Amino acid sequence: MSGAGPPADGLWIVGPGRTGLALGLLLHRAGAAAPLVYTGRGDAAPAHPLFAADPPAAAYLPWRAAPPAALGGLLLAVPDAAVPDVAARLAGLPLPPHVPVLHLSGSLEMDALAPLARAGHSVGGLHPLCAVADPVEGADRLRGATFGVEGEGAARALAERIVRAAEGTALELAPRSRTAYHAAAVFASNYVVALLAVAERLMASAGIPPERARPALAGLAAGAVDDVRDHGPAAALTGPVTRGDAETVARHLARLSGDERRLYSLLAAEALRLARARGLDAEAAARLAALIGGEPGDRPPPG
Repeated sequence: MSGAGPPADGLWIVGPGRTGLALGLLLHRAGAAAPLVYTGRGDAAPAHPLFAADPPAAAYLPWRAAPPAALGGLLLAVPDAAVPDVAARLAGLPLPPHVPVLHLSGSLEMDALAPLARAGHSVGGLHPLCAVADPVEGADRLRGATFGVEGEGAARALAERIVRAAEGTALELAPRSRTAYHAAAVFASNYVVALLAVAERLMASAGIPPERARPALAGLAAGAVDDVRDHGPAAALTGPVTRGDAETVARHLARLSGDERRLYSLLAAEALRLARARGLDAEAAARLAALIGGEPGDRPPPG
């Protein structure tokens, strides 16, 4: 598969971490990145199927090596805090002229790639809206994923080529919107995990061990997520708030510890907004608001 801009389909991925390796493995399997070259801090390639074959599917270069010559694009798959420094270092190298550059950060604006833009490179962002916990299994997780895309010209063409190879979907981000976009992603992924950890802890206090509670809670959450996808948040909401059941909410609040109660109340306030949008009557909404808007005195949970 060839992209617009430079004729080569080769990719140079700086940062052999979980996301960089998983994305490279996906692109290799799709035949969309040849040659495929990685650069990392270590002198040797990490243990990964891309480097284990004979011959290897990807080459590995330490930082001190000269950059590869045949490049259709450059991906920065390094931690967010390292992107500006890495971009500045790359801008000082004899890179092929006008090679497009993408970073994989969800939160950094294009300013982070300013040294490369000043050097004449088209720059953009390509963020997989997907949790990649493993550098091998992540290749399957990335297939069909949604990617937040930003950039113009050759950078945009490179991003679209990668999304097509992943059989994914592109979300076009407005300029300088990445912080809000990434915060949304954190709510939808990281904080869901945190909430499930709270739910698992409460299940344990009810005598249900984690190995029994975890699949049950994950299944419950998956069903709710499916309903949000299919019908939207307001229609998907179930539970005591949407029913106007202040008595059940009061019992929950009385049972929870102080930190748990504060978290429950904040989330219940968001649920109440959705319930009002669905037509919850004003009297029931007022009773719920009185419960979750004020902090009752901290009481230890029952033993």
